[in-house]
Amino acid sequence: MDQWATLLGVVVGAVASYAASALTERTRWRRVQAERWHEKKFEVYAGYGNALKEQIWITQRIGAALGYPDVVDPLEPDEGLRLLADGEARRATLWESVLLVGDAETVAAARSWHEAIWTMMLHVRERRQDAEGWVRDSWRVSGRRDAFYVCARRELGVAGPPPPSGNWPRAWQEHDGVAP
Repeated sequence: MDQWATLLGVVVGAVASYAASALTERTRWRRVQAERWHEKKFEVYAGYGNALKEQIWITQRIGAALGYPDVVDPLEPDEGLRLLADGEARRATLWESVLLVGDAETVAAARSWHEAIWTMMLHVRERRQDAEGWVRDSWRVSGRRDAFYVCARRELGVAGPPPPSGNWPRAWQEHDGVAP
């Protein structure tokens, strides 16, 4: 009888040890997976943001060549439009990664940001003479950028509010009452 109790104790101990070990390993695996996804999301969001920032910068430089207010470092439009096409190809490729890893709110904010940039690009593609529209669309791009980073920071678990907006053009550059 004592042998059965001893054997039962050994079996129960082995099962408990196995269960605890499996649970610990499963928890560790989930933590590692979560860290990988967190790092991947950071890379995807940062890469996408940088691609959009490049498009904005090229658009602004073309705008400077076309005489739009509040921008400097002009870039000849034909050369700039080629760079914009290359940038758009890069953005479109990175967009697929955003769709893959982003939550619905962050994806919607990213889409809104790049659509606002497309609207701004129309000024330089069509060589519009609309300084007021240029400034208005520049403010819109800045606001949409901020909304994307609010969503991305929330999803990445970055604590605290985002830094103050670096809206462009700056408030002290306001023209004819055109502001955000």
